[in-house]
Amino acid sequence: MARSDLLLNLVKAGFNGERELFTKTVEAVIAEERSKHHHVLADSLAQAASHPTSNRKTPVQIVLTSPSADLVLEQQADVVLSDLILPSNVQVLAEQLIEEQQRADLLRSYNLEPRSRMLLTGPPGNGKTSLAEAIATALSVPFLVVRYEKVVNSYLGETAKRLQDVFQYARLQQCVLFFDEFDALAKEREDRQESGEIKRVLNSLLLEVDRLPSYVILVAATNHPDLLDRAVWRRFQIRINLPLPDREHLKRWFRLLSSRFPQFNEEKTKRSIPKLEGASYSELQDLAQNVLRRCVLDGDTDPDRVFQEQIKLWILSHPKRSAERNGNSANSHISDARNGRTGQKVRRRDASTSTERSTPRGPDRPTDSKARTSVR
Repeated sequence: MARSDLLLNLVKAGFNGERELFTKTVEAVIAEERSKHHHVLADSLAQAASHPTSNRKTPVQIVLTSPSADLVLEQQADVVLSDLILPSNVQVLAEQLIEEQQRADLLRSYNLEPRSRMLLTGPPGNGKTSLAEAIATALSVPFLVVRYEKVVNSYLGETAKRLQDVFQYARLQQCVLFFDEFDALAKEREDRQESGEIKRVLNSLLLEVDRLPSYVILVAATNHPDLLDRAVWRRFQIRINLPLPDREHLKRWFRLLSSRFPQFNEEKTKRSIPKLEGASYSELQDLAQNVLRRCVLDGDTDPDRVFQEQIKLWILSHPKRSAERNGNSANSHISDARNGRTGQKVRRRDASTSTERSTPRGPDRPTDSKARTSVR
């Protein structure tokens, strides 16, 4: 049986001729019946809405299957929230969102809607996609990833039209709709380097987000939050930053790893945590996979030795760590030479200008080479 609020909306929309309300309500009814596994009833409702028997010139269009399905990629969600090492505030917000969606009927009985829009920011490789997937796993709903290569088109107006198709397809069922690299579509409209087409796409995107029902969980992720338009931020009820793991989170990650794989000794891996500071969870995952591969292929009975070897290789191949190891001494020589030349220039300039000016025209400036380079 459909919810009382949906039945009330159907009656209101029918008597008042509110076509948009009627369309959204029918979509909500279909999504609810599918969540209850009443697929026969849901298909019948969708077919009836797609082929009305009346002679109205503008029938309501509710489609059972849509060609816009190729604009999203439905992935199998198998990440569990307990598998992720998250800051405490992020853990609480994610659990609250999941609970509100699971108990949405109770909230609606008090005329409240569950939160359904989440914006994830932070450096790459720190769990933004995994968190969105874990939410889909907890709610047992499809995980839909927007395919930008299918959505973005060079023809005028085509991208906005395809975005509308994406949201129309998502509204047919309860799901998690995931936008990765969200700044590609939601850039600041005042950016003069962007074309007018991008601004029209953003306007269409904001309109579709506003129209999205609460049973569709919208999760957007970006590595560049400073590029997002200001109007985008207020569309999301939950805004979360996922930073690089600190030492405490690294310990928790290795503790979880050692509980699953006996090759990793928790006490021995703790000694290597300082070497791994600044690494993302994605890089840690790759490192652990490399250790397991070498243990299997080499048949090594000393996993700790393999672990230490892989850490050395990881540091050498890591761009930032490699630059720090190989460039510190060279940079210090370059810096000393540059400071020496700067000091010579300052002394020559002071000697030449001291005979020309007896009083300074402005505030005193530091002539020490170290002080000048620190300002730079």
